[in-house]
Amino acid sequence: MIKSLIGKTDEAIQLIFDKDTFQENVIGNTRLDPELAPPVMVGQAMIDGEVCSVLANNSKRPNPRFRVVYSGILGMEEAYKFSQAIYATIDADKERPKDKKRPIILLIDTPGNSPGKIEEIVGMTKGTASYQFAIEDARLAGHPVIGMIIGRAVSGGFLCHGLLSDRILALPAEYGTIVHVMPTTSIAVITKIPLERLNELVKTNPVFASGAEYFYDLGGIDEMVKKPEDMRSSIIKAIKEVRELRKQGKEDQLGIWHRGELGAERGGRKKRMEAIMKIQEEYEKLLPELL
Repeated sequence: MIKSLIGKTDEAIQLIFDKDTFQENVIGNTRLDPELAPPVMVGQAMIDGEVCSVLANNSKRPNPRFRVVYSGILGMEEAYKFSQAIYATIDADKERPKDKKRPIILLIDTPGNSPGKIEEIVGMTKGTASYQFAIEDARLAGHPVIGMIIGRAVSGGFLCHGLLSDRILALPAEYGTIVHVMPTTSIAVITKIPLERLNELVKTNPVFASGAEYFYDLGGIDEMVKKPEDMRSSIIKAIKEVRELRKQGKEDQLGIWHRGELGAERGGRKKRMEAIMKIQEEYEKLLPELL
């Protein structure tokens, strides 16, 4: 019985994709540099007989060029390699119709972005931004992008690697999944709110909590996958759902835009939609003056 998939990217790949079909550093006719960004695994595999691109962290591989990139941390090189994999995917399917574009599956197990000074100076933010733009370009091209949280989905690492997906799935906390911006200990330091008070708020307010279930209540996760053995069928279902919504022209039900509505429906974001509507009302009042 699987207790946790944190640090077990290889095992997750075997559970999700058709047996022995994963080819690392190969996407279509593109061969990616195996020496670039060792901590990430990118390539192609088959799922339910269909080719797809796979982008994953591998926390067992450090990056020898950057001391702070270890345990699944997303650094500058890693972001750039993910970007390369996305654009290789777009190129591989450039002649295919939108409804036939290969899915892109993101396996998420990251404790965050790299805080290294060298990377910050050289261009960490440009690297992560390039990855986010790449995901959006893939979505606009018609590729279903599915994020599957198999372990940690923390802070800027999750913001880059997963949050912009058409659909986000997650294993429950009993399998070790962690989803949060920062732990309550860090929130206490920044906000000056006593840790004891924050730990009390966690019990009733999902904004302060760190489990995948709480993020589901906020609308940030589309579906909780009950156990690792169900990941494959849940991802296949999500791919079909994304394609069908695109076919119907319902882009507003994909990606980040629908998550506020989901959060309101689930009781996790009670005021967000009210605030958006109020801002829209004020904007419409000012619009004649602006024109």
